[in-house]
Amino acid sequence: MATAARNKEQDYDMGAIMGALYGDGFTSLKGAFPRPWVERMREDIGLLFDEARKVPGGALPRGPQRWYVEVHPERIGGFVDIATHPWFVAVCEAVLGPDYRIVEVGFDIPFPGAADQPWHRDFPAPEATLKGRRLNSLAFNLTAVDTRPEHGAFEIAPGTQWDDLSDCKDQMFPPKERWPRYIARRQSKLAQMGDISARSALTIHRGTANRSAEWRPVLVVGVDAPDATNAGHHDLQVTRAYLDSLPPRVRDHLTYRVTEELKPVIQHHVIEGLLQPDY
Repeated sequence: MATAARNKEQDYDMGAIMGALYGDGFTSLKGAFPRPWVERMREDIGLLFDEARKVPGGALPRGPQRWYVEVHPERIGGFVDIATHPWFVAVCEAVLGPDYRIVEVGFDIPFPGAADQPWHRDFPAPEATLKGRRLNSLAFNLTAVDTRPEHGAFEIAPGTQWDDLSDCKDQMFPPKERWPRYIARRQSKLAQMGDISARSALTIHRGTANRSAEWRPVLVVGVDAPDATNAGHHDLQVTRAYLDSLPPRVRDHLTYRVTEELKPVIQHHVIEGLLQPDY
């Protein structure tokens, strides 16, 4: 099975993958998963969100009517399918190297009434990117609904993962006088159920206003190269039984701590600028 998976990964063009992520900072694969699989993922997200709202710090606000929740891999029924998908593996290996580490699993939900976010990146650019011109982390997104413009589409400004924001708020939020550059470059991503995308979290982006009557949940999987430090913001837990059930291809790339009982993730990656966008 490992040989078969490796052969499938070799069907993906490493040059095209690297060109997309080093160029635009974004790439995607349409129809990677069947719709019934996505429907089950959406059910998991709904249950986990209800649980997280009952725990202080379990669901973090990312702006009006927008929440982010971190979860444990075994609480997402399709996690192994994602982590072993040949495209996922090919992208990770092409950009982050063979020793990539999965450090984060969570989901973002803009509900009806969610507002436009300020343009931002998810964390300050590391020296590896600003000086070394190398990407050492990626964020994979999987939508749980067919995205329409009124849902509050995700927007990116291609190529801006290389921007130096060292003089900006938290090194993440360009001031409004710089926004015309991002508005001029922006691309709306209307992902459909079954699609998977990969992006540099450093590419300047924003969530837009959800003017629909529906939620728009998106699963997020964060992956690091060996020298990245994003794992320090997260707390992936696994039970021993789940760890033993994982194929080596997943277990060997997962950052985790073993616990007898899963505890809610008390999140540390608060993005204050999304709560106070006027600056």
